Amino acid sequence: MNAPIGPTDSSLVPRFAGPATFARLPRIDQVEKADIAVVGVPFDTGVSYRPGARFGPSAIREASRLLRPYNPGLDVSPFAHAQVVDAGDIAVNPFSIGDAVETLDEGASRFVREGTRLVTLGGDHTIALPLLRSLHRVHGPIAMVHFDAHLDTWDTYFGEPYTHGTPFRRAVEEGILDTEAICHVGTRGPLYGKKDLEDDRRFGFGIVTSADVMRKGVDEIADALRQRIGNRPLYVSVDIDVLDPAHAPGTGTPEAGGLTSRELLEILRGLAACNLVGADVVEVAPAYDHAQITATAASHVAYDLVSVLALHHTTGA
Repeated sequence: MNAPIGPTDSSLVPRFAGPATFARLPRIDQVEKADIAVVGVPFDTGVSYRPGARFGPSAIREASRLLRPYNPGLDVSPFAHAQVVDAGDIAVNPFSIGDAVETLDEGASRFVREGTRLVTLGGDHTIALPLLRSLHRVHGPIAMVHFDAHLDTWDTYFGEPYTHGTPFRRAVEEGILDTEAICHVGTRGPLYGKKDLEDDRRFGFGIVTSADVMRKGVDEIADALRQRIGNRPLYVSVDIDVLDPAHAPGTGTPEAGGLTSRELLEILRGLAACNLVGADVVEVAPAYDHAQITATAASHVAYDLVSVLALHHTTGA
């Protein structure tokens, strides 16, 4: 196999010039086969408060121009060890959530069937459900670590079963998730009632609050997550509002008291030994951002997720 095609050389083309693919990677049509694909889903019809996450993928790509090819935190050069590409966007219906969910399922499934691992840029959190459906058909029940200020296990909102607050309740009901190995990380803020937590426990979720991360530290949290996950196929879903608004103001439902970007990245790196099969980074709403703070954080989160996938590709995992 030929060596992977890497990012545009920044010594020849300045980082602020040229097409804004993720990390200046090649497009999918420029390679024969993709091991890992970064794909956007510009969709935010499922939001319950501030809209704008449909512009998240382009904002994350623009902020990713400064990413470099070696990741010292994980000691891997992801673009040298795996063919990583930007696969563009999966365009979905902005007027019908049901139609959008079906279209995304079909689009993601084409990659999954070919063995390409996806890191998906949202978009709102509704998109996690069809992404999980596509993986479940190949891998069976999926372990999941869900980084978010919120539980996203509501039943319905205004009578609608598919919103950004419901994907993981639907995933449990459909048997997609391995309920022995699912956990929220970074939750905080007020709820509608104690029943929200009771329902969540009934579904099998463990909860690591943002206060738990602060008190116990990232190493202890990552170790507990690894033990819970084991070697099951793992999906990591990152709602950028898991970060404190100081680190991610550009999101639709901000909550005070969140993780720092350093804590989030270190916990993700602590999951490097796990069998990661896919991931998303969602809820970046650039209209509320300042100086690309949120988009920059999201680009680094996506880069670390790509790096973990590349690390597994290198070792043949």
